[in-house]
Amino acid sequence: MLSQTMEYSLRAAVYLASQAPRSQSTRQIAKATKVPPAYLSKLLQALSRAGIVQSIRGVKGGMVLARDADDITILEVVNAVDPIDRITSCPLKLAAHGARLCPLHHRLDSALELVESAFRRTTLAEVLAEPTTSIPLCSFPVIAGPRRERAGKPRG
Repeated sequence: MLSQTMEYSLRAAVYLASQAPRSQSTRQIAKATKVPPAYLSKLLQALSRAGIVQSIRGVKGGMVLARDADDITILEVVNAVDPIDRITSCPLKLAAHGARLCPLHHRLDSALELVESAFRRTTLAEVLAEPTTSIPLCSFPVIAGPRRERAGKPRG
């Protein structure tokens, strides 16, 4: 149901949210998210045009989120690269259906509406904050806990 374009864009956006406020090069993002670098560049341009990411110039430059992860929804990311196409008229162009959807297409559109609504209510920050035991595709930073000593030497 989700296109590969959506998937790749969401991976990149969530990864950048996990690294904020540090900028990341396209190479770093591609490696962490397993998105082909050339395709990632195209997606980052679309996300930039939508005001989701921005490019930072200079030696320590790269890509960063343009806004706080609490202010960016999954739907915004999806709409920037491959919007959800709601069914508003008969996809078969049947004149007999007129402006009304048949029961099948009405139910399909209702399902798309639910997906769109869930994406609208979910921010990048919420995705990162959700507790899980599964190992993520991306190597997100480990939240630092209390420092432990190794072999009698303080870590540092």
